[in-house]
Amino acid sequence: MKWGEYAYFRGEIVPLAEARVPITTHALNYGTGCFEGIRGYWNPGHQRLYVVKLREHYERMVASCRILRMDPGLDAEEMAELTVALLKRNAMTCDVYIRPLVFKASEALKLTLSGLEDEFAIFCAGLGDYLDTSRGLKVMVSSWTRLPDTAIPPRAKVTGSYINACLASDGAQQLGFDEAIMLTEDGKVSEAASANLFMVRHGKLITSPVTDGILEGITRGAIIELATTVLGIQVEERRIDRTELYVADEIFLCGTGVQVAAVTSVDGRPVGDGKIGTLTRRLQQLYFAAVRGEDERFRHWLTAVSYS
Repeated sequence: MKWGEYAYFRGEIVPLAEARVPITTHALNYGTGCFEGIRGYWNPGHQRLYVVKLREHYERMVASCRILRMDPGLDAEEMAELTVALLKRNAMTCDVYIRPLVFKASEALKLTLSGLEDEFAIFCAGLGDYLDTSRGLKVMVSSWTRLPDTAIPPRAKVTGSYINACLASDGAQQLGFDEAIMLTEDGKVSEAASANLFMVRHGKLITSPVTDGILEGITRGAIIELATTVLGIQVEERRIDRTELYVADEIFLCGTGVQVAAVTSVDGRPVGDGKIGTLTRRLQQLYFAAVRGEDERFRHWLTAVSYS
């Protein structure tokens, strides 16, 4: 991973090495922060970086801030403008992952969300595939349960809550799997450790509802738009039983990091014929064409950044 040379930190663009916090920072001690993951795709033919759904990501960050009693002092549009400025300063001619953070910056040991200083920061890095999208993934159902909304709300991208995802994902990797699927407290399928999940059964594209402990995914919404408007596929949002994963025709994960990645086995059982499914492959193709600026129908998803 190649880090960008510059970050936005404490109100200005500075060298990344200068964007540091003391060990006494509240967010470091208690996980009191929220973040976003945003992708930018470099198109060498266009000589532009296309940032995917920039405004939507920052609107979700504003919502996360509201849940955590945070005030970054900026609205979604201002955060988006700062991101474009930072990308121009870094001028990276590769696919880029952008990480904005809002965090409790006070040096304090008090268990609270109120009365603390909030900071907004952004850094970025070159990033290709997070998981291999060219092959099918082997996944397992984790013994770690997805956090419920009444504990740490998954619809907020809270830094501390990602310990839940780390435990599940690392546990799966230690056993030779690529990723973990997490269940709700009452045993329904929630999502992968850090990605939303779709399955295909009886010609329908099915995904868990936002009330089953999932992140309200930006990429998830993009996939629903592609499926319904381009392919004419019916999308059903409903609760999913664990054993439905064993009898699904296709399964795939989606998210900013994961992008669109097929699942070809669950708990050692093949999904369908054990190969990447036809619908999954088509949605992959449509998604990558859209985010790289090759499909005019979805240019409204993109913020174009040029360095000249």
